[in-house]
Amino acid sequence: MGGCFSPQRGSESKADSPERTQIAEDETAAASEIAKLEVMHSEIISNRGQEKHTHPQIFTYKDLYAATGGFCADLFLGEGGFGKVYKGVLDNTKQEVAIKILNLQGKQGDNEFVTEVLVLSKLHHTNLVKLIGYCVDGNQRLLVYEYMPLGSLKSHLHDLPPDKKPLDWNTRMKILAGAAKGLQHLHVNVDPPVINRDVKCENILLGDEYHPKLSDFGLAKLGPTGDDTHISTRVMGTPGYCAPDYLESGKLTVKSDIYSFGVVMLEVITGQKAIDDSRPKAERNIVEWATPWINKRDFHKLADPVLNGQYHMKFLLQALIVAAMCVDRTASRRPHISEVVAALNQISDSQSRRKWRSSSSRLQPVALTSTQTQTSIEDQNQAKTKDQGDRS
Repeated sequence: MGGCFSPQRGSESKADSPERTQIAEDETAAASEIAKLEVMHSEIISNRGQEKHTHPQIFTYKDLYAATGGFCADLFLGEGGFGKVYKGVLDNTKQEVAIKILNLQGKQGDNEFVTEVLVLSKLHHTNLVKLIGYCVDGNQRLLVYEYMPLGSLKSHLHDLPPDKKPLDWNTRMKILAGAAKGLQHLHVNVDPPVINRDVKCENILLGDEYHPKLSDFGLAKLGPTGDDTHISTRVMGTPGYCAPDYLESGKLTVKSDIYSFGVVMLEVITGQKAIDDSRPKAERNIVEWATPWINKRDFHKLADPVLNGQYHMKFLLQALIVAAMCVDRTASRRPHISEVVAALNQISDSQSRRKWRSSSSRLQPVALTSTQTQTSIEDQNQAKTKDQGDRS
């Protein structure tokens, strides 16, 4: 893996990217656009080699009530900012689905509902959750997704019940690599880019064989175009995952998603929560907790204890470096998503091919021998020290 990432896109441009999906700028929908959703069915957006475009189905409330057995408690899957989620089976196809019901008294409303429908109707990728359809029936707003049988990434990392086996290291890296590819599709293959604004473990869903898909696009925004470097917007997202530059200025860029993904990486590697009130006040944020250990190069202390040392130190080191670069406080120093994907693919592919030696040789902390790796950490620490000096 390369030790340093360029913060710029380099030669990439719209002219160089014929595979970009086109999305009209006026599709940052408002509540009044709900009535226009049917018109959307006549619009076909090519994904240029990605999954075939399919139009979302329109359901009645009666359809979805029947699919869930009257929203039976036994089929309840969970609850988020949008509302409650139930498992259902569609009468016409017998397909298993997940059905979200908008909480009319909740924080999210018609605007988030429409944004979710528009984004997922236009964008299709193997690492984005599929929208099957939606329901606009009176004041009822429901979304119907493909059912992801293994639930959220969060449910496999935190507060595991005694009978639930923790994710092994290889599976964790596979999940991160796949989730990064979904984010890459949003940032690179879409024009203008889509900024998710709510990348977190809870919004990475797992299918068979732990195949990851990004979900929940209700807070998504279209990114800057032309000479614009950012869009100014009200700060939205989840505490612990929001980039500090976005929190402080309201200036949103694709690098805001990169920071959030870096937090996800730290959670996956360490098993720690993004925000944990049980830690000392100065370390409640996972970035603040992990950074001193990374700077001291005590990398083995950052690995999730439930892994029981079942990982190779080289790959732990590489993954932590990528995560640390993603959560850099300065947006311009964070890597481009394509560089993150390349790095995670290399980690995932290398470890899947590797034949483990005896456990005694692979589980002990090792001295750093990669000059490239040491340089990348030192460069990052020097840059942070310089920033702190400039601010003081």
